[in-house]
Amino acid sequence: MKLVTFIENGEFRLGVATEKGVVDVAAAAAALASFAGAPTDVHAVIEGGQAAIEALSALVDAALSDANVSAQALKAEDALTFGPCVTRPNKIICVGLNYRKHAEETNAPIPQYPILFNKFNNTLTGHGHDVPLPRVSNAVDYEAELVIVIGKTAKYVDRENALDHVFGYCNVNDLSARDLQMRTPQWLLGKTCDKFSPLGPYLVTADEVGDPNALDIRCIVNGEVRQNSNTSDMIFRCDEIVSYISQHMTLVPGDIILTGTPEGVVLGYPEEKRVYLKPGDVVTIEIEKLGTLTNRMVAE
Repeated sequence: MKLVTFIENGEFRLGVATEKGVVDVAAAAAALASFAGAPTDVHAVIEGGQAAIEALSALVDAALSDANVSAQALKAEDALTFGPCVTRPNKIICVGLNYRKHAEETNAPIPQYPILFNKFNNTLTGHGHDVPLPRVSNAVDYEAELVIVIGKTAKYVDRENALDHVFGYCNVNDLSARDLQMRTPQWLLGKTCDKFSPLGPYLVTADEVGDPNALDIRCIVNGEVRQNSNTSDMIFRCDEIVSYISQHMTLVPGDIILTGTPEGVVLGYPEEKRVYLKPGDVVTIEIEKLGTLTNRMVAE
């Protein structure tokens, strides 16, 4: 299932993407009395797990089979204003230098343990939104990344069972102001500017994704492919990441984990060839099975 968060009248609404369009869950539930208790918020679905997914699936099937309900609840995807596909994560955890070729291109040693840092909710935005390039930086870089969305509370889980705690996956552009990032040994400042984590367009349930470490991943800037890799190049795989983090903190439903970026970022070029993002640049993140996330950079 592909979940969508869209904005209407200033509020987030839950949708389900189908071949016919996006079903507005609240509108469909209002039109179908027997589905009045269906979850209408993405976090309610994440926390509700398989039972919530099954309830949504039944609602969508009923809505699409009733022409009157479809007329009220079905929306054209290209007409939507997207929100971040996960709207209120309790934690945003990031893994740095997690692709072997990316570590090599930046002349960084291969990590012995996952390098963890965090971002905050101010960085979240959705597909199609403009991203302001902060006036305090001249070196904003793109980073295509796979996001793990936690679906069950996880503490001290082993690798073999780690992915059982995952609800689904999505795209993110982990934008990074390199000059701010490298100012100190702590990377946080360069990672947490406003709207530096466009997320979406879909939150895709784990059953539709399959092996998260067998997905093609790309970043395209103004039509030029800059990153072109596969999540199989991760140093620490998704099951290992979830397990490792759970040894140190409790992961809860709705937490998101950004799993690192492959080679091809601006920082990986020789210094004289680095051309960082500028106003007007359009950046697209594509991950197999997860759709296409596009944002335009603008002056702050």
